[in-house]
Amino acid sequence: MIIAVVQARVSSARLPSKVLAPVMGEPMLARQLERLGRARNLDRVIVAASEQPGDDAIERLCADRSVESFRGSLDDVLDRVVAAVRPHGPDHVVRLTGDCPLADPELIDAIVAHHVAGGFEYTSNTLRPTYPDGLDTEVVAYPALEQAWREAKLPSEREHVTPYLKSSGRFRTENFAAAVDHSRLRWTVDEPEDLELVREIFAALFPANPAFSTDDVLELLRRRPELATMNAMHRRDEGYLRSLERDARIVAGDAT
Repeated sequence: MIIAVVQARVSSARLPSKVLAPVMGEPMLARQLERLGRARNLDRVIVAASEQPGDDAIERLCADRSVESFRGSLDDVLDRVVAAVRPHGPDHVVRLTGDCPLADPELIDAIVAHHVAGGFEYTSNTLRPTYPDGLDTEVVAYPALEQAWREAKLPSEREHVTPYLKSSGRFRTENFAAAVDHSRLRWTVDEPEDLELVREIFAALFPANPAFSTDDVLELLRRRPELATMNAMHRRDEGYLRSLERDARIVAGDAT
Protein backbone atom coordinates (compact mmCIF):
# COMPACT_ATOMS: atom_id res chain seq x y z
CA MET A 1 0.00 0.00 0.00
CA ILE A 2 1.21 3.48 -0.87
CA ILE A 3 -0.16 6.34 1.21
CA ALA A 4 0.31 10.03 0.47
CA VAL A 5 0.34 12.32 3.48
CA VAL A 6 -0.35 16.01 2.86
CA GLN A 7 0.89 18.17 5.75
CA ALA A 8 -1.38 21.15 6.31
CA ARG A 9 -1.92 23.76 9.01
CA VAL A 10 -3.38 27.25 9.24
CA SER A 11 -0.69 28.68 11.53
CA SER A 12 1.88 29.48 8.86
CA ALA A 13 4.07 32.35 10.08
CA ARG A 14 4.61 33.96 6.69
CA LEU A 15 1.13 33.56 5.20
CA PRO A 16 -1.42 32.49 7.84
CA SER A 17 -4.30 30.29 6.67
CA LYS A 18 -2.74 30.00 3.24
CA VAL A 19 -4.07 26.46 2.72
CA LEU A 20 -7.60 27.88 2.96
CA ALA A 21 -6.98 30.87 0.69
CA PRO A 22 -9.40 30.88 -2.26
CA VAL A 23 -8.14 29.82 -5.66
CA MET A 24 -10.80 29.89 -8.39
CA GLY A 25 -13.53 29.79 -5.74
CA GLU A 26 -12.17 26.86 -3.72
CA PRO A 27 -9.65 26.63 -0.86
CA MET A 28 -6.11 26.18 -2.12
CA LEU A 29 -5.81 22.85 -0.32
CA ALA A 30 -8.95 21.60 -2.08
CA ARG A 31 -7.41 22.47 -5.45
CA GLN A 32 -4.31 20.45 -4.51
CA LEU A 33 -6.42 17.48 -3.41
CA GLU A 34 -8.26 17.59 -6.75
CA ARG A 35 -4.95 17.22 -8.54
CA LEU A 36 -3.73 14.44 -6.24
CA GLY A 37 -6.92 12.53 -6.97
CA ARG A 38 -5.63 11.95 -10.50
CA ALA A 39 -2.47 10.13 -9.33
CA ARG A 40 -2.74 6.43 -10.16
CA ASN A 41 -0.02 5.12 -7.83
CA LEU A 42 -1.53 6.40 -4.58
CA ASP A 43 -3.80 4.01 -2.71
CA ARG A 44 -4.84 6.51 -0.08
CA VAL A 45 -4.44 10.24 0.62
CA ILE A 46 -4.44 11.52 4.20
CA VAL A 47 -4.32 15.19 5.18
CA ALA A 48 -2.29 15.50 8.38
CA ALA A 49 -3.24 18.67 10.26
CA SER A 50 -2.18 19.81 13.71
CA GLU A 51 -4.15 19.56 16.94
CA GLN A 52 -4.42 23.34 17.13
CA PRO A 53 -8.04 24.61 17.14
CA GLY A 54 -7.47 26.63 13.98
CA ASP A 55 -7.00 23.41 12.04
CA ASP A 56 -10.61 22.44 12.71
CA ALA A 57 -11.29 24.19 9.39
CA ILE A 58 -8.93 21.79 7.60
CA GLU A 59 -10.68 18.80 9.16
CA ARG A 60 -14.06 20.16 8.00
CA LEU A 61 -12.73 20.77 4.48
CA CYS A 62 -11.59 17.15 4.29
CA ALA A 63 -14.85 15.80 5.67
CA ASP A 64 -16.83 17.83 3.11
CA ARG A 65 -14.77 16.29 0.31
CA SER A 66 -14.61 12.72 1.69
CA VAL A 67 -10.85 12.95 2.22
CA GLU A 68 -9.33 11.26 5.25
CA SER A 69 -7.73 13.58 7.80
CA PHE A 70 -5.61 13.17 10.93
CA ARG A 71 -4.69 15.54 13.76
CA GLY A 72 -1.29 15.43 15.46
CA SER A 73 1.59 17.45 16.86
CA LEU A 74 2.07 20.98 15.56
CA ASP A 75 5.87 21.00 15.76
CA ASP A 76 6.83 17.30 15.66
CA VAL A 77 5.59 16.75 12.14
CA LEU A 78 7.59 13.53 11.78
CA ASP A 79 5.52 12.09 14.63
CA ARG A 80 2.34 13.46 13.03
CA VAL A 81 3.07 11.78 9.71
CA VAL A 82 4.02 8.43 11.23
CA ALA A 83 0.96 8.43 13.52
CA ALA A 84 -1.29 9.20 10.55
CA VAL A 85 -0.15 6.21 8.51
CA ARG A 86 0.84 3.63 11.13
CA PRO A 87 -2.66 2.14 11.56
CA HIS A 88 -2.82 1.39 7.83
CA GLY A 89 0.48 -0.55 7.62
CA PRO A 90 1.76 1.05 4.41
CA ASP A 91 4.66 -0.20 2.36
CA HIS A 92 5.67 3.31 1.28
CA VAL A 93 4.69 6.85 2.25
CA VAL A 94 4.62 9.84 -0.09
CA ARG A 95 5.24 13.09 1.76
CA LEU A 96 3.63 16.22 0.34
CA THR A 97 2.90 19.65 1.79
CA GLY A 98 -0.38 21.54 1.56
CA ASP A 99 1.18 24.67 0.09
CA CYS A 100 1.75 23.15 -3.35
CA PRO A 101 -1.51 23.53 -5.31
CA LEU A 102 0.25 22.84 -8.63
CA ALA A 103 1.22 19.32 -7.52
CA ASP A 104 1.75 17.13 -10.58
CA PRO A 105 0.01 13.71 -10.39
CA GLU A 106 2.00 12.33 -13.32
CA LEU A 107 5.28 13.33 -11.68
CA ILE A 108 4.19 11.78 -8.39
CA ASP A 109 3.33 8.54 -10.19
CA ALA A 110 6.72 8.53 -11.93
CA ILE A 111 8.67 9.08 -8.72
CA VAL A 112 6.70 6.40 -6.87
CA ALA A 113 7.27 3.91 -9.69
CA HIS A 114 10.99 4.70 -9.81
CA HIS A 115 11.29 4.36 -6.02
CA VAL A 116 9.54 0.99 -5.89
CA ALA A 117 11.32 -0.47 -8.92
CA GLY A 118 14.73 0.56 -7.57
CA GLY A 119 14.17 -0.76 -4.07
CA PHE A 120 15.17 2.56 -2.54
CA GLU A 121 14.40 3.65 1.02
CA TYR A 122 14.12 7.35 0.17
CA THR A 123 13.49 8.86 -3.26
CA SER A 124 12.75 12.49 -4.07
CA ASN A 125 13.18 15.19 -6.67
CA THR A 126 14.72 17.53 -4.06
CA LEU A 127 18.13 16.08 -3.23
CA ARG A 128 19.44 17.99 -6.24
CA PRO A 129 16.48 20.11 -7.32
CA THR A 130 15.65 20.32 -11.02
CA TYR A 131 11.85 20.69 -10.80
CA PRO A 132 10.06 23.93 -9.88
CA ASP A 133 9.84 24.56 -6.15
CA GLY A 134 6.30 23.42 -5.41
CA LEU A 135 6.45 20.07 -7.21
CA ASP A 136 8.46 18.53 -4.38
CA THR A 137 7.70 14.83 -3.89
CA GLU A 138 9.33 12.51 -1.37
CA VAL A 139 8.74 8.76 -1.19
CA VAL A 140 9.90 6.78 1.84
CA ALA A 141 9.82 3.06 2.53
CA TYR A 142 7.75 2.75 5.69
CA PRO A 143 10.36 0.82 7.75
CA ALA A 144 12.86 3.62 7.04
CA LEU A 145 10.30 6.23 8.11
CA GLU A 146 9.75 4.38 11.39
CA GLN A 147 13.50 4.21 11.91
CA ALA A 148 13.81 7.95 11.36
CA TRP A 149 10.93 8.48 13.82
CA ARG A 150 12.84 6.53 16.47
CA GLU A 151 16.27 8.06 15.84
CA ALA A 152 15.86 11.67 14.65
CA LYS A 153 16.53 14.14 17.46
CA LEU A 154 17.15 17.65 16.14
CA PRO A 155 14.17 20.02 15.88
CA SER A 156 14.70 20.42 12.13
CA GLU A 157 14.59 16.63 11.71
CA ARG A 158 11.28 16.44 13.54
CA GLU A 159 9.66 19.53 12.00
CA HIS A 160 10.63 18.81 8.39
CA VAL A 161 10.20 15.02 8.54
CA THR A 162 12.87 13.84 6.11
CA PRO A 163 16.25 15.53 6.88
CA TYR A 164 17.44 12.54 8.89
CA LEU A 165 16.58 10.21 6.02
CA LYS A 166 18.58 12.36 3.62
CA SER A 167 21.63 13.21 5.71
CA SER A 168 22.32 10.38 8.15
CA GLY A 169 23.91 8.10 5.54
CA ARG A 170 21.90 5.15 6.86
CA PHE A 171 19.44 4.83 4.00
CA ARG A 172 19.50 4.03 0.28
CA THR A 173 18.57 7.35 -1.31
CA GLU A 174 17.81 8.33 -4.88
CA ASN A 175 17.37 11.65 -6.66
CA PHE A 176 14.76 11.91 -9.44
CA ALA A 177 15.90 14.52 -11.93
CA ALA A 178 14.12 16.36 -14.74
CA ALA A 179 15.44 16.41 -18.28
CA VAL A 180 15.51 20.24 -18.13
CA ASP A 181 16.41 22.18 -14.98
CA HIS A 182 13.49 24.38 -13.91
CA SER A 183 14.53 24.65 -10.27
CA ARG A 184 14.71 28.45 -10.51
CA LEU A 185 10.91 28.56 -10.77
CA ARG A 186 8.88 28.94 -7.59
CA TRP A 187 5.38 27.41 -7.52
CA THR A 188 5.03 26.82 -3.78
CA VAL A 189 2.93 29.20 -1.65
CA ASP A 190 4.66 30.77 1.34
CA GLU A 191 4.37 34.47 0.57
CA PRO A 192 1.64 36.77 -0.80
CA GLU A 193 3.43 36.96 -4.15
CA ASP A 194 3.39 33.15 -4.38
CA LEU A 195 -0.37 33.08 -3.88
CA GLU A 196 -0.86 35.79 -6.49
CA LEU A 197 1.15 33.76 -9.01
CA VAL A 198 -0.83 30.59 -8.36
CA ARG A 199 -4.09 32.48 -8.79
CA GLU A 200 -2.86 33.90 -12.10
CA ILE A 201 -1.91 30.40 -13.31
CA PHE A 202 -5.25 28.89 -12.36
CA ALA A 203 -7.16 31.81 -13.88
CA ALA A 204 -5.31 31.34 -17.17
CA LEU A 205 -5.48 27.54 -17.41
CA PHE A 206 -8.16 26.06 -15.18
CA PRO A 207 -11.34 27.24 -17.00
CA ALA A 208 -10.38 25.51 -20.25
CA ASN A 209 -8.70 22.48 -18.66
CA PRO A 210 -9.07 21.77 -14.91
CA ALA A 211 -6.51 18.96 -15.31
CA PHE A 212 -3.83 21.26 -16.75
CA SER A 213 -0.31 19.84 -16.61
CA THR A 214 3.15 21.03 -15.67
CA ASP A 215 3.90 21.43 -19.38
CA ASP A 216 0.85 23.69 -19.66
CA VAL A 217 2.18 25.88 -16.84
CA LEU A 218 5.63 26.04 -18.41
CA GLU A 219 4.12 27.04 -21.75
CA LEU A 220 2.07 29.76 -20.01
CA LEU A 221 5.24 31.13 -18.42
CA ARG A 222 6.97 31.13 -21.78
CA ARG A 223 4.10 33.20 -23.21
CA ARG A 224 3.91 35.44 -20.14
CA PRO A 225 7.45 35.59 -18.71
CA GLU A 226 6.49 38.38 -16.31
CA LEU A 227 4.60 35.82 -14.22
CA ALA A 228 7.79 33.94 -13.35
CA THR A 229 9.31 37.08 -11.84
CA MET A 230 6.37 37.84 -9.53
CA ASN A 231 7.87 35.86 -6.63
CA ALA A 232 11.49 35.52 -7.73
CA MET A 233 12.71 37.51 -4.71
CA HIS A 234 12.02 34.61 -2.33
CA ARG A 235 14.53 31.84 -1.62
CA ARG A 236 13.87 28.12 -1.82
CA ASP A 237 13.45 26.29 1.53
CA GLU A 238 13.47 29.43 3.68
CA GLY A 239 11.56 27.66 6.47
CA TYR A 240 14.04 24.80 6.60
CA LEU A 241 16.97 27.19 6.66
CA ARG A 242 15.47 28.87 9.72
CA SER A 243 15.13 25.47 11.38
CA LEU A 244 18.82 24.81 10.78
CA GLU A 245 19.63 28.09 12.48
CA ARG A 246 17.63 26.94 15.51
CA ASP A 247 19.51 23.64 15.48
CA ALA A 248 22.81 25.52 15.55
CA ARG A 249 21.72 27.52 18.59
CA ILE A 250 20.71 24.35 20.40
CA VAL A 251 24.03 22.65 19.61
CA ALA A 252 25.80 25.77 20.87
CA GLY A 253 23.82 25.58 24.12
CA ASP A 254 21.59 28.58 23.45
CA ALA A 255 18.02 27.58 22.63
CA THR A 256 16.62 31.10 22.83
